[in-house]
Amino acid sequence: MKCFKLSFVFLAAAQFSAALFVPEPNGLVARQNGGNKKNGGNKNGSNNNNTQTGGNNNTQTGGNNNNTQTGGNGGNNNPQTSLTLDPSVIQKINGKGQAAGEADSLVSTDNFINFCVGKTITNGLQVQGGSCNPTPMGDIPSVNNMPSVKFEFPPNGGNVQANTEFTIVMNTNGMQTGDFTNAANTYYAAPQQLNNAGQIIGHNHVVIEAIQALDSTQPTNPRVFAFFKGLNDVAANGKLTADVTKGLPAGAYRMSSITAAANHQSVLMPVAQRGAVDDAVYFTVGGSGNNTQAGGNNTQTGGNNNQSGGNKTQTGGSNNQKGNGGKGGRNGRSYERRFLTWQ
Repeated sequence: MKCFKLSFVFLAAAQFSAALFVPEPNGLVARQNGGNKKNGGNKNGSNNNNTQTGGNNNTQTGGNNNNTQTGGNGGNNNPQTSLTLDPSVIQKINGKGQAAGEADSLVSTDNFINFCVGKTITNGLQVQGGSCNPTPMGDIPSVNNMPSVKFEFPPNGGNVQANTEFTIVMNTNGMQTGDFTNAANTYYAAPQQLNNAGQIIGHNHVVIEAIQALDSTQPTNPRVFAFFKGLNDVAANGKLTADVTKGLPAGAYRMSSITAAANHQSVLMPVAQRGAVDDAVYFTVGGSGNNTQAGGNNTQTGGNNNQSGGNKTQTGGSNNQKGNGGKGGRNGRSYERRFLTWQ
């Protein structure tokens, strides 16, 4: 009897000792491959070194619905709050270039959801040192709902008085204007959206840059501009306006529009071959003519060329460099010196 009891004790102790050292199913493999039990990770033991595609075990997508902490698609039926990728939105793209000169495109089995891993995330901020934005591009309108804009004032080739207030007028079409988010903490933070009519929900901007002459071919410095304003109001009868309250110094300028979705990203279009969304015009400041909208007596060329008037502003730039040898008031040379120091 004593021998039987002693054998029973030894048997129980052996079973208890074995239980202490039996690993959980796949636990050792998961730890070797960097898996995370809470996140689903690599509980099935596969390698998860490729954060760009992640296979089926990417901790960001929850693997094969093993992510019980984030719900996966099995634990959270709302695809807009789930932290896993819904299979219905996975793209299947042939990224190979088809024609001579075409570059191959990056492709992904998980829509690039981990593309920004290891990089500085934009996170709604205007990161001047550069960043990576994980937000999807969003809704794209039909070809019948592509927006466009055109400046009305100052017109291309026009002239306004120096250091005098004037109002920019921009005509818009095909877009729901007046919608903008906080650019300080929601910059690029949400996808482009469409309204019930299929139009982009967004807003516009205008920027004016000083240039050396109307015919200048020198690229501008995007960090240097004479005037910038977000046109955040709803367009009235298709028109947006901005007041340049202090006017501008005498010189030559380029004025451009920047059309954006609500979160400030440039608008996305459905086709590559199309007309431009944005507009740019070239005008002068400081002429003494009476007709400021048409350029008066073309004072930038220094002559009395009334036949061509303000319409000859496209060729006027070359005359700004020659002028009349410094005669005739503010000539092209004075502008050139001014804006070399301006920039």
